[in-house]
Amino acid sequence: MKTISIIVVDDHKMIREMWVRLFAGHPSIGVIGESGKFDEAIDLITEKQPDVVLLDINLPNASGLDAVPLIRQNSPGTHIIGVSMHNQPALAKKMIKLGAKAYVTKNSPHEEIFKAIDEAMKGNTYICSEIKQILSEKTLSGESEQRGIKDLSMRELEVVNLIKNGLSSREIGEKLNISTKTIEVHRYNILKKLNLKNTAALINFVKEEDPGF
Repeated sequence: MKTISIIVVDDHKMIREMWVRLFAGHPSIGVIGESGKFDEAIDLITEKQPDVVLLDINLPNASGLDAVPLIRQNSPGTHIIGVSMHNQPALAKKMIKLGAKAYVTKNSPHEEIFKAIDEAMKGNTYICSEIKQILSEKTLSGESEQRGIKDLSMRELEVVNLIKNGLSSREIGEKLNISTKTIEVHRYNILKKLNLKNTAALINFVKEEDPGF
């Protein structure tokens, strides 16, 4: 049986080591490289031409989303599996649309990681059960699929940009010449529209969905 070659791309060394240990116990999978940096990862994948890349969405100064088209261009035979700590269906959908074959979260059990690799190698698309469950619950409850940055108003986009730059509600209000209370209302509406719990989740979401924002 042919050994499936894998390169692991994640900015946390501990996570990369965890993946390497996991795959070391599998007879038909071999890790041929690992990287925690965007440019280094692209160069490594281009050189090694692996069967599979396990690609974290969060990378230093870049997004794994940006890496997908580059990997497809430089290593067309490589199957990309997106990995993220976030379980927003919109991110999974965007990753697949860009050309990834599978998407799993860091909460996914090991068996599901192997399933994603197997399906990707067969040329099939695979979405982890955690994302599928969220989509199913949204369908049953009548909720629409999670919205993206493009669904925010121009004023809300201004507020998001200033939040991302570290400004407080008071500072944003002063900059936009509106009251702090109005800014708080905007913040509430933004989180509600994007189905996010707090500011930290908002900043991570913006980085992943639109790194150039």
